Amino acid sequence: MSDVPAADATLRLLAHLSRTGPLPAAALATALGLPRSTTYHLLAVLTQHGFVVHLPEERRYGLGLGAFELGSAYARQAPLARASRPVLARLVDQVGESAHLAVLHGRDVLYVVEERAAGRPSLVTDVGVRLPAHLTASGRAILAHLPSAQVRALFPGQEAFVDRTGVGPRRLSELRAILAEVRRDGWASERGDVTTGFASVAAVVRDRTGHPIAGLAVTFADGDASADLVRATLRAAAELARRV
Repeated sequence: MSDVPAADATLRLLAHLSRTGPLPAAALATALGLPRSTTYHLLAVLTQHGFVVHLPEERRYGLGLGAFELGSAYARQAPLARASRPVLARLVDQVGESAHLAVLHGRDVLYVVEERAAGRPSLVTDVGVRLPAHLTASGRAILAHLPSAQVRALFPGQEAFVDRTGVGPRRLSELRAILAEVRRDGWASERGDVTTGFASVAAVVRDRTGHPIAGLAVTFADGDASADLVRATLRAAAELARRV
C-alpha cells in the first residue's frame, strides 16, 4: 500500500484510462477497488486540471489534453530526436525535399527535427514551431491512429478548428472524414492547408505498443505526391519506429 493513497489512486486511474479508453465513473471505481465518492472526487480534480475529460453524451470519462501533453512531452525527449535525424537525412537525400518530425502537443503538433533539402525554400516547420494538428499532414497521421473519443476531446467544438489559409476542416465531421482516408490509404497529406503553394505527405511513427508517437513528413511545392515519395516516407517512418 502506498504511503500516499490519493496519489496512488490518481495514477492508477489515469493508467487504467490509458489502457481502456473512456469509461463510466462506476466502472472505474469497480476496476480500481475505490469508493464511488473517492472516484468522483478524483475525476473532478483531474477534469479541472485537464488530465481527464467528461463525455456527457456517453456518461464516460476519458483522458484529456493534460494527459496528451504529458505523453507528448515524453515523446519529445532527445532520444526520439537523435533516432530520427539520420533517418530524415537519408530521406532528404533520396527524395530531394525537406523533411521533418512532429509530435502531438494538445491539438497542435510541435516540430522537433527538421532536415532541409539543399536549394529548397525555408518552411514554417522550424524546430520548436507549433501548428494546428488538423491542418498538417504529420498531425493528421497521428490523429488518425488515436481513439475516436480522444480526437473528440481534442476538438470539442468549431472554435477548436484554427484556420491558416482558408483550406482545411472546419468541424469534427470533416476532420473525421479526412482521418478515415488516412487510415484507408496508410498515409496523410495536405495541400495548401498550412502554407499556400506547398503540400506535404506524412506517415505515422508508432511505439512498440502501436501507439502513435510522431508524424514524419516531407514538404514540397504544391502538387500531387508521387508514389515514390509516398513509399519513401512510409519506409522512413517504419525505420524510425524500429529504432525507437
